[in-house]
Amino acid sequence: MSEVLNHKQVGQKLTRMAFEIYERNVNSTGVVFAGITGMGATLAKLLADELKRISPISIEELEVILDKSDVSKSEVELSKNLDLTNKNIILVDDVLNTGRTLVYAMKPFLELEIQKMEIAVLVNRSHGLFPLRPDYTGFELSTTFNEHIRVDVAGSQHSVQLH
Repeated sequence: MSEVLNHKQVGQKLTRMAFEIYERNVNSTGVVFAGITGMGATLAKLLADELKRISPISIEELEVILDKSDVSKSEVELSKNLDLTNKNIILVDDVLNTGRTLVYAMKPFLELEIQKMEIAVLVNRSHGLFPLRPDYTGFELSTTFNEHIRVDVAGSQHSVQLH
């Protein structure tokens, strides 16, 4: 197992992503960070906190709850019942592998009158099976399907590891 990003580097990536989000959403009526269950929700909180630190944009957070081990059979729910009308939704996950989880995580938003939806991931592995690309990426990493990425941002020592 080798460390790809250390604590300081993960922090720098998140700060850069927050500035990019601010630049693209400066005139929005509000941004909602929708973090996918697990590390996606944790990253959404970190990005929201960073954006709150650098901008006056109205920011809300919620979790997209689903079973990552079997997304095709999983119920997909939102942790909060927020008014998302004309809001910019930023769907957040830790690693973009094939895109399957992100596609299923979009389901609750399909019938809502949102302004737009964007995708933010800390690591993009570029193994896309679905035609989606992240709008905000912390790190691009070419890997084989046999390699695994482990993102740990829950504690005080953030890291991204390849094994």
